[in-house]
Amino acid sequence: MRIAFFGSSLVSSYWNGAATYYRGLLRALADRGHEITFFEPDAFDRQAHRDMPDPDWCNVEVYQPNELACERALRQARTADLVVKASGVGVLDAFLEQAVLELQRRNRLVAFWDVDAPATLERVSNDPSDPFRSLVPRYDAIFTYGGGQPVVKAYRAIGARLCQPIYNALDPATHHPVPPDPRFAADLSFLGNRLPDREQRVHDFFLGPAAHLPDRTFLLGGAGWPGSVLPGNVRAIGHVGTDDHNAFNCSARAVLNIARDSMARFGFSPATRVFEAAGAGACLITDAWEGIETFFMPEEEILVAPDGNAVRSILETIDPERAARIGAAARRAALAHHTYAIRALEVEETLEGQNVGSVAG
Repeated sequence: MRIAFFGSSLVSSYWNGAATYYRGLLRALADRGHEITFFEPDAFDRQAHRDMPDPDWCNVEVYQPNELACERALRQARTADLVVKASGVGVLDAFLEQAVLELQRRNRLVAFWDVDAPATLERVSNDPSDPFRSLVPRYDAIFTYGGGQPVVKAYRAIGARLCQPIYNALDPATHHPVPPDPRFAADLSFLGNRLPDREQRVHDFFLGPAAHLPDRTFLLGGAGWPGSVLPGNVRAIGHVGTDDHNAFNCSARAVLNIARDSMARFGFSPATRVFEAAGAGACLITDAWEGIETFFMPEEEILVAPDGNAVRSILETIDPERAARIGAAARRAALAHHTYAIRALEVEETLEGQNVGSVAG
């Protein structure tokens, strides 16, 4: 199957949390024999912050962020069996969401891939005149990278023909244990860009516990945090490139996951960071959201904190031996049940029976 995929960026993770999801999933699909072209705009200074070269398993087409260049990219996509428009491209999203539907043919499917479904659904439910809402029933399929049945139900309620979550996962070749790196040493680390719908939860689950544990060290990675007013025991190191993610996850006693507001409300939305940390064998603490046990077993493979006080209590009581046991158990679970190879099969199974060529590669 030939796939044309319009997304934010494959080659740069700069202000682009979806990058590792795209890389893991599309590489796994390529390994299954599918031919993939990824179309991404030259925007937000991402091309100047590339953290990988063009891969040999995917053709990357970078276009200028204007309608004329988009139209040229869309003409290239006409040779595909499946055309995908991802959410959050960041440039001309509304234009592309409409334009890709003009490529629909009897032998060419057009899908929308929502990498932030809870936020999308909250947006269209709050604004019935949102242009995307009327386009949903026209797509052959809606894929999401989280949300479970609440997201499926919500998408079906606004007319989606088919909605299937394809969750974040682990690429074992990319995320794995490495020796600790002194640059990332800490009692607790958190990696996430500073975003309006996450910031309060970061204060509640990370900065608050830090302020109450002045004898512990905290490491804050991600764009937007340096220059913020932080407790003295919190070190903000800015953007952490994907080449350093394993070292980041392997160098702290525990790593924290904090869901964005909308994802926490919907549940069933484990972030990419969850599986990256599990793949590295890190002891992961996550804020509470519905469906955690679908992915990892609380207390054995992951630690769940309903609030900042619980994070503080965990840090006060957990010893290195227990942290290591939890991290090792999480890695075993991820390798057994949550790899991108498994997710690629789920994509193929979803498309089986649809009118598209060579689904099984």
